[in-house]
Amino acid sequence: MNTAALSNSSQKSKPFLKTNVSTLERILMITSGAYLVYNGLSNNNKSISKASAGGAMLLRGISGYCPVYDAAGHLINDKASNVNIKVNSVINKPVSEVYSFWRNLENLPKFMNHLDAVKNRSANISQWTAKGPAGIGRLSWEAEIVKDEKDKLLSWNSLENSSIKNAGKVVFKSKGNATEIDVTISYHAPLGIAGESAAKLLNPYFEKLVKDDISNLKFYLESI
Repeated sequence: MNTAALSNSSQKSKPFLKTNVSTLERILMITSGAYLVYNGLSNNNKSISKASAGGAMLLRGISGYCPVYDAAGHLINDKASNVNIKVNSVINKPVSEVYSFWRNLENLPKFMNHLDAVKNRSANISQWTAKGPAGIGRLSWEAEIVKDEKDKLLSWNSLENSSIKNAGKVVFKSKGNATEIDVTISYHAPLGIAGESAAKLLNPYFEKLVKDDISNLKFYLESI
């Protein structure tokens, strides 16, 4: 067998890894994977499980290939459950003022640092633009208000086929001249069961993000 034949044979024997991960998911994999690796190998908080999960996500993000997607044909995504983050706070402003401020969703970027903009498209439909993980790129999706009870409850959900599947709910409770709010943010891991597991490892990071947002809201409203 000549050299050319050997070369062709070698090339044919190499597995071809097609790209089957979207650009959005690759960004999420790379940035989240890097965070997990760093957090898992830090001197103060070493975790082999975090480092391993982060390494796997980095590999998939860089290569653009996920073997689980080929094996399950993406149907595994349907089995992944939502990851929920809950935050409670008391704001020293009347409930009507707190509710009205949040109800105008275009106010959200004033205290949610990861949001670039929220634009109302209609009474119940809005377009959200957020900074990508670690500030890389921009993510945009549309959401719909699904329940609205004045001074009591506001909930929303991303529209079908949105790049980010998420939902949120805020319960407003009057406490005299103050307002207690219970905030629940729910998101669907875009990487199936593996992504859900990684998302749960990242929960402390996302929970801090939401807590910081609510602290910013409290500071903002109490200062005006």
